[in-house]
Amino acid sequence: MSKTKDEIDSFLEQIRIGFLGSLNKDGSPNIIPLWYRWDGEKILMFSSRNTGKVRRLQSNPHAVLSVADGVGAAENWVSVEGTVEIVDEGGKELALELAGVYYDEKRAADTITAWSQLDDWVLLVLTPNRIRSY
Repeated sequence: MSKTKDEIDSFLEQIRIGFLGSLNKDGSPNIIPLWYRWDGEKILMFSSRNTGKVRRLQSNPHAVLSVADGVGAAENWVSVEGTVEIVDEGGKELALELAGVYYDEKRAADTITAWSQLDDWVLLVLTPNRIRSY
């Protein structure tokens, strides 16, 4: 049974790990876990500019982010399909924000200190063209 818009928003706003699927140059799939933020319309993610995921998305911006409850929970998931725009501004700010959300206080402080020194961040903006859920 598909979720309503409010149920999807509520689900994606919770702290969860998403799995980003994109395509390698040879057309084979590549899936990686990552942090994200749902703003009610788009999925926001961050990355260092010189990563495989950024190269894959530059080559083919079509992607999907899948988020699900863990083993033992009732079936509960959302899958967001669309295209990703790579934006030069905002990646570092999102990375620092999410470090404070996904890590405990000590690890977040250490990570924020280290990441604050880096300047090669990009923001990845997934604009949905299809959202599936259960």
